[in-house]
Amino acid sequence: MPALPYPKYGLDSLYLFPYYQTRDAYRKAAGEEPPPWDPRKPPKYWMDAKARLSGRRNVVYDFTLAISQSGTPLAGPDGKPMLDLLVLPKEDAATVNIPPDATNVPGTDVPPVPPPLRPLEPNEELFFDVGGVVAVKNLDHPYWKETAGFTQADRALLRAIAAKLGVTGA
Repeated sequence: MPALPYPKYGLDSLYLFPYYQTRDAYRKAAGEEPPPWDPRKPPKYWMDAKARLSGRRNVVYDFTLAISQSGTPLAGPDGKPMLDLLVLPKEDAATVNIPPDATNVPGTDVPPVPPPLRPLEPNEELFFDVGGVVAVKNLDHPYWKETAGFTQADRALLRAIAAKLGVTGA
């Protein structure tokens, strides 16, 4: 899939499988009740229906966002969001584990299983957008081309200076 024709877009545009925010969203999309919530497993809002057909016990996904134990995205040595492998038992990969829509549900205090991503195109890269949100940059878009005025390097330097001084933008 080629890069989208926007300067940047959400990580969800790279998801390989539908992502169900709630049990009701799953019910509407799948036309069936989601499996019962299992508080012993982390929340999981996506499923790979073909995983059950694997001849192996585990399914390996080549690209997923690397996250810390608290669920925050990890940066690689280049300062950009890092990708990692995801290995799941095929039964877990083939089903969702969506908690009830109530608050303080046991088992929801752990990060959800990150969804597998398609490979990045040569003209795409991940970056930390405003607020530390991971987004995708379309490097071919004119927005990212250096023009008269501040360059991207200038903007990065100004952001670093502002961060050092504890100044936030409006």
